[in-house]
Amino acid sequence: MRKCLYLSAVCTLMLVTSCYGPKGATYFEDMRENVAYPIMEQQEIKIQQNDKLSITVSAKDPELATPFNVGFGTYRVENDGNISTSSVGTSVIKEKGYVVNANGDINYPVLGRIHAEGLTKLELGEYIRKRLIEEGLLKDPVVTVDLLNLKITMMGETGTGVLSIDDSRITLLEALTRSGGINENGRMDKVGVIREEGGVRRLMITDVRDVSVFDFPGFYLQQNDIVYVYPKAARPSQRLEYNLRLVSLVTSFSSIVISLLVLTKIK
Repeated sequence: MRKCLYLSAVCTLMLVTSCYGPKGATYFEDMRENVAYPIMEQQEIKIQQNDKLSITVSAKDPELATPFNVGFGTYRVENDGNISTSSVGTSVIKEKGYVVNANGDINYPVLGRIHAEGLTKLELGEYIRKRLIEEGLLKDPVVTVDLLNLKITMMGETGTGVLSIDDSRITLLEALTRSGGINENGRMDKVGVIREEGGVRRLMITDVRDVSVFDFPGFYLQQNDIVYVYPKAARPSQRLEYNLRLVSLVTSFSSIVISLLVLTKIK
């Protein structure tokens, strides 16, 4: 009878130990129910070098707007200053975008070189709209500017890879969620955002367990941001991890054998 009790105790202990795992991640630990927290205003994304921009011009007469839309046809400036256009058909219409060069400029049809770096999308759209009106090219155009290559790089103790963003708004928490969250080896109190601004890079660190994450300067991510989740401890190599598991298995098996030998001698 005593042998059975000892054997049951050993097996129960091993089962409990093997099933024990780390605690789940907890966000917003200090956030209280029914408390109003102010919302930080999102800063407009500013255009940077190497950004690819979509610029669409609309007008009452679509043909007059054709020269200012990439892929919609060809145009020619006549000697009298008028613009003649020729359509190439909708089958070849494709938005290629305008790439901001190393000087922060784009080459725009008819208007020529335009400095775009440092402007917001709205500011650039308004600048082009005014130029088109002032130079007598269009009477009442509507100019829409969008980013085509908005991407966020995810690294560290989360799903790694590059996130392509369809619109201009994504938060740090959304990016972490889309990458599968923070894994068990990730530090929730040390999540970094590396940002390029004014020709330099700077690192900002936040604690996603704290409600102050909503006021974090890197909460609203921008193009080319790098999100890095710091590890609690360095991960062993695959070979070392295999060896550790093998040693653990041999140790567990040896413990069972020794326990059974001891139990068989108990009377």
